[in-house]
Amino acid sequence: MKTYLRILSYAKPYGRFVPVYLLYALLSIIFGLINFTLLKPLFDVIFEQVDPASLEQFAEKPEFSFSISYFTNLFNYNFLQVAEIYGKMGTLFYVCIIIVVSVFLSNLFTYLSGVVLAKVRATVIKRMRMDVFGKVSRLHIGYFSNERKGDLMSKMTNDVQEVENTIVQSLRVVFREPATIILYFSVLFMMSVKLTLFTILIIPIAGGIIGGITKRLKKRAIQSQQSLGRIVNILDETLGGMRVIKAFNAENFMSKKFDRETDYYAGVNVNMARKNELASPISQFLGVTVVAGILVYGGSLVLSGASELSASDFITYIIIFTQVLNPAKEISRAASSIQRGIASAERIFEVVDTPSQISSPSQPASLNDFKQSIQFKDVSFAYQEKKVLKNIRFSLEKGKTIALVGPSGGGKSTLADLVPRFYDPTEGQILLDGTDLRNFDLKDLRSLMGIVTQESILFNDSVFNNIAFGLDNITEKQVIEAAKIANAHEFIVKMENGYQTSIGERGSKLSGGQRQRLSIARAVLKNPPILILDEATSALDSESELLVQEALTKLMSNRTTLVIAHRLSTIQHADEILVIEQGEIVQRGTHSELMKSEGLYQKLSSIQSV
Repeated sequence: MKTYLRILSYAKPYGRFVPVYLLYALLSIIFGLINFTLLKPLFDVIFEQVDPASLEQFAEKPEFSFSISYFTNLFNYNFLQVAEIYGKMGTLFYVCIIIVVSVFLSNLFTYLSGVVLAKVRATVIKRMRMDVFGKVSRLHIGYFSNERKGDLMSKMTNDVQEVENTIVQSLRVVFREPATIILYFSVLFMMSVKLTLFTILIIPIAGGIIGGITKRLKKRAIQSQQSLGRIVNILDETLGGMRVIKAFNAENFMSKKFDRETDYYAGVNVNMARKNELASPISQFLGVTVVAGILVYGGSLVLSGASELSASDFITYIIIFTQVLNPAKEISRAASSIQRGIASAERIFEVVDTPSQISSPSQPASLNDFKQSIQFKDVSFAYQEKKVLKNIRFSLEKGKTIALVGPSGGGKSTLADLVPRFYDPTEGQILLDGTDLRNFDLKDLRSLMGIVTQESILFNDSVFNNIAFGLDNITEKQVIEAAKIANAHEFIVKMENGYQTSIGERGSKLSGGQRQRLSIARAVLKNPPILILDEATSALDSESELLVQEALTKLMSNRTTLVIAHRLSTIQHADEILVIEQGEIVQRGTHSELMKSEGLYQKLSSIQSV
């Protein structure tokens, strides 16, 4: 119930929906009920059981009052007038016209209440999707290392869709159907207390049986959604790694893996269907059983004269009671399907409730510009229990360039990731102008930095939008200038639509060098005081590397730059080079100083010069 109410909280403020919906739903139920209560006078006319003497009490038009008795007396008054003027056929037409009008109004208000619920559904799902997306986009980078991307995508798409299909769709059942049952049973009690008490004896039994079925559905629903997440993950890996799959003739391997998961998913859903489909036939069988019991019990009372009901009353009673079965059946069906939605909602709320390990302080320090230096003070970092950085200490002065070199897996990229607070140190401090990075607002801190990574992260959009990514009010002139600095302008203007050309998913329409130059152009356009270059030229051919390196040298002039380099030739002019091995600084100095002393740097340089 707690999860269900949390889902409904996305529809706040309820004042926009609840009063209007309740009014429409109530009017729909009332006019629907009138349809069946009018059957009695209709039967009386058809079976010639209208007693004029009993209608004389309704010879005078009743005074208005907002009550059931007023409307009943008004109907009988008009009924009597029509009977006197037009006879039996007239009264038959009168009753039929009122039934048609009542049915029209009942369906009209049913439609209007449905429209209101559609607005509720749209509001809930939109807000839930935005809540999940916003939360995922704010989570720390480490979260995505531990979670399957496919499972996250499944939660944001399939699970939200399941909530819409089961929970939100069930709102009508949750609010309208109980009200329908209550009003209909009120009328049934007014008609015959004895007979109605007999009919409701079976309801707790039916509820207990259906409740037992629905409890078993939740576990299977969770398994189903988890399996669907794994299926999405396999699809994502397969589509993203198609070159490798084909190169290693691994199509059968991936097909078998996909087949195993889809087979498990199918089995879970068949098991759920067996239980889910039981609820409706059981409720229908129990309902028909009750109707049969009423026919036997009530019929014997009417035939023996022991009941206050006439034959037309009894037939009307039976018809009204059968209408109670439909909402009861809808409730039982919804109760079983809601378990799927509850399971999906709980998976969604697992993401929403995940605390981000990287966040802005409640009262951040002011940060308008970078003035002095970035200092690493005895910084250590560990992924879970594995320590990848140990007691890192250095200072990056404003306008200077520090390069990080060393074997792969030594911790260079992790060290660079600490500066924009993708991660926080597990020990020590990183200070910007003497203030711990953790004391600044994340947006303010990252606004000072431009980052170009080893992997070109581009989006399925135009060249212009990829270069101007994240920036507002950017002109085409500014984008072109940035592209020229990154030596990208020449190939861009040769494309079909120039700067408005779509580059495909992850820049698939571009070469590796072209993708990297767009990433560099993006950093150029941002014009930040601090640059982080993580092997920014690694994806370029020799000619492109020369051009981009020249552009980067101009860009790095009078800027504070942290460079991770694999090719030592690109960082020979750095103010200081830090040699990182197994998470520690094992050497430091300028290129010429490091080349004069024996050590890892000299060894790496000699290997690359071969």
